[in-house]
Amino acid sequence: MMNILAIDTSTEKLSLAIAQHEEIIVELTLNSKNDHSSRLMPALVDMMDKVNLRPEHLNEIVVGEGPGSYTGTRIGITTAKTLAWSLEIPIFTVSSLKATALSGGYFDGLICPFFDARRQAVFTSLYRSKNVQLTDLNEEVNVPMDKWLSFIDSYDEKVLFVSPHMNVFKDLIYEKIGNKAVFFDPLFSSLRAANLILLRNTNADCSVHTVAPNYLRITEAEANLLKLQKGDKSSG
Repeated sequence: MMNILAIDTSTEKLSLAIAQHEEIIVELTLNSKNDHSSRLMPALVDMMDKVNLRPEHLNEIVVGEGPGSYTGTRIGITTAKTLAWSLEIPIFTVSSLKATALSGGYFDGLICPFFDARRQAVFTSLYRSKNVQLTDLNEEVNVPMDKWLSFIDSYDEKVLFVSPHMNVFKDLIYEKIGNKAVFFDPLFSSLRAANLILLRNTNADCSVHTVAPNYLRITEAEANLLKLQKGDKSSG
């Protein structure tokens, strides 16, 4: 029996799911305020206990690769890699943005998922949905939201926005593109781990050693290091 575990920790929500033969048998989502390091493993053990599964029963793992929270995404990726390596099973990665977009997949047209990247910027991309099949229209970017909305406005059609951070940017979206904007119900706008399972076949499985978070930008620590290195060069 094929058992597939999905993990996503790229946002404040921690989401887990298990599928057997393409049917989701259990799914768990916690609004853990990014405390994924202490909650992920207990939540995973509890979920597996509920369906009488042990780690050795797993056949595949699929994990959200980000973008999103640096620390959160890293925790999910590290946990998934450790399990895949120790159990010697395939691992798949799926874009956390694309998995979020899939929640609005029944909207035939443009879909824009986004996560708050702070300082009025977002992690985002653009997809076209037809019969719940997503086509990538743009590479994933980390971009100021007002600049992104100007790009969106160049499409002369309505756009469905899907995001767990809609309240941060909803007014700006209205201001920039007006009635072109369609807002997905916030109760269903968080990333679901089940969506990772639905999308896993869009990517080939990869070596566990090459799986890495998709940060889309350098971390603050790396930025500070670059500043220090530039300072050393200028003073040298």
